[in-house]
Amino acid sequence: MAGIRVTEVDWQSLRNGVAHHTQEYPCPELVVRRGHTFTLVLELSRPLEDQETIIFTVETGPQASEDRHTKAVFQISEPEAGKTWTAVKEAETENTVTVSISSPPNAVIGRYLMSTRVSSRRKHNDRKLGEFVLLFNPWCPEDDVFLASEEERQEYVLNDSGIIFRGVEKHIRAQGWNYGQFEEDILNICLSILDRSPLYQDDPAIDVSCRHDPIYVTRAISAMVNSNNDRGVVQGQWQGKYGGGTSPLHWRGSVAILHKWFKGRFKPVKYGQCWVFAGVMCTVLRCLGIATRVVSNFNSAHDTDRNLSVDKYVDSFGRTLEDLTEDSMWNFHVWNESWFARQDLGPSYNGWQVLDATPQEESEGVFRCGPASVTAIREGDVHLAHDGPFVFAEVNADYVTWLWHEDESRERVYSDTKKIGRCISTKAVGSDSRVDITSFYKYPEGSRKERQVYRKAVRKLFGVEASGRRSRVRRAGGRGLWREDLLEPATKPSITGKFKMLEPPMLGHDLRLALCLANLTSRAQRVRVNLSGATILYTRRPVAEILHESHTVRLGPEEEKKIPITLAYSQYKEDLTEDKKILLAAMCFVTKGEKLLVEKDITLEDVITIKCAQPGASGEGLGPVQ
Repeated sequence: MAGIRVTEVDWQSLRNGVAHHTQEYPCPELVVRRGHTFTLVLELSRPLEDQETIIFTVETGPQASEDRHTKAVFQISEPEAGKTWTAVKEAETENTVTVSISSPPNAVIGRYLMSTRVSSRRKHNDRKLGEFVLLFNPWCPEDDVFLASEEERQEYVLNDSGIIFRGVEKHIRAQGWNYGQFEEDILNICLSILDRSPLYQDDPAIDVSCRHDPIYVTRAISAMVNSNNDRGVVQGQWQGKYGGGTSPLHWRGSVAILHKWFKGRFKPVKYGQCWVFAGVMCTVLRCLGIATRVVSNFNSAHDTDRNLSVDKYVDSFGRTLEDLTEDSMWNFHVWNESWFARQDLGPSYNGWQVLDATPQEESEGVFRCGPASVTAIREGDVHLAHDGPFVFAEVNADYVTWLWHEDESRERVYSDTKKIGRCISTKAVGSDSRVDITSFYKYPEGSRKERQVYRKAVRKLFGVEASGRRSRVRRAGGRGLWREDLLEPATKPSITGKFKMLEPPMLGHDLRLALCLANLTSRAQRVRVNLSGATILYTRRPVAEILHESHTVRLGPEEEKKIPITLAYSQYKEDLTEDKKILLAAMCFVTKGEKLLVEKDITLEDVITIKCAQPGASGEGLGPVQ
């Protein structure tokens, strides 16, 4: 009897693509998801004899081995459920065999090579059939990334466009973003991102063997989307200067960025800010099969010293002292959430996990963040992996203002400690509307439960009770904060203050607003008001001062007064950045030594002028460009 070999393979790309929700990938090779069967039709040089069977080998990565689960050898057999690769004969004609192949639901994801040989007494070399790509599978209940809702799978895995929310808490703007995970070469680029990781460069065989785990893969991608440690995809820039690159505000999707990185031989793409990092990471993770969404947090804390508070040092005009202030509060910050099980923490922490590719702080020596369980953040379990304290502070830190005196003493100033973590937003499933998900991250601000969770987080982080005992927290700059300073609010002053816009803030126009002060007591009070204003970046970093003036106001019993403020266009036009943001501050000194800081973030609207073209028509319309 002549030897037998596989002469041709039909990968059944259309049938398998529909069954695996992968028909949108334009790759030449088959793309399937782990844990589900896919079908091949093999053409043989002659019919199989009774004692002969087909043996398959699948392998991924260098030095593939069965011990590391990067290689499997299996033959056509009876159907069996389990965590191994299997092949089942579905049909057979004279010279063809139709085979269903199943991968385990925890298989390593990536590009595989498949080979076959026929078992017989003669020795035969394996025949390489070709390559296929195996992805995570949110449709498979046994996969760690399983997501039960079909509507959510359509949105968070298969939707190739979306909305990213930016702006300020009281004026949230929607921007479209093209994720483009099914566009030409994107899957190949996403797989190459994993292969460019330092983890792969250090030990490729071990790295590939860990790619069965969404915790490992998402953490690696979080590091690789920014360029800080590893010639990753996007280079950040927050100084308002974008020479030699593209302004972060000009990107409208991930595809051009990923193509530029890949075709430029992995040179980081200039430039990105938080929404760009989040948009690119969403593309990569959806492409690899992990349900992912983009989340925006307004008034987002950047806590550099892990003390769960944002400590801002100001002078007597309310201006931020940059040399002393290591923490910051960004107008907004954008990150990702991905859906998967936490085998390392336990089932109560399954579900949405925070991942943040924006390079803010190092995590175990690398600029990356997460995955941090959203449930763990809400419950104050900041000791759990990964990066819980940083994420908890982003949404729940207390905002503490200190007046810094010339003698280097400091004094707590009353300000809104509850302003961190507002209007946490994501795109709705199936529509472009905004969904507020703040309640997934924390209990109602100021509630008893929220304060309990805050104290629990302090206890987990510092090993002390949040009140009673004094625990000193050393800052990086050598200053120390008493823990009870952070938990006990400053004395509430006997006046209130608020900035109020008198006209919508339009770019190219003078800004007209008022500082409204109210006396809460039945006695007259004298208030000295020091006003300052600066153009800022969206991180609230000041660029240039545009206002500096003082007023003295006498408030009668329970009287309200307005201090009018005009900022001429000529005052701010030269120093405004592309972010088009201005921060106003009023430091108010009351008769009895009380102090109040009032702040307002202003985002200027673009103005479009439309002139009617019809003869005899007159007038023009003004409106904000969204």
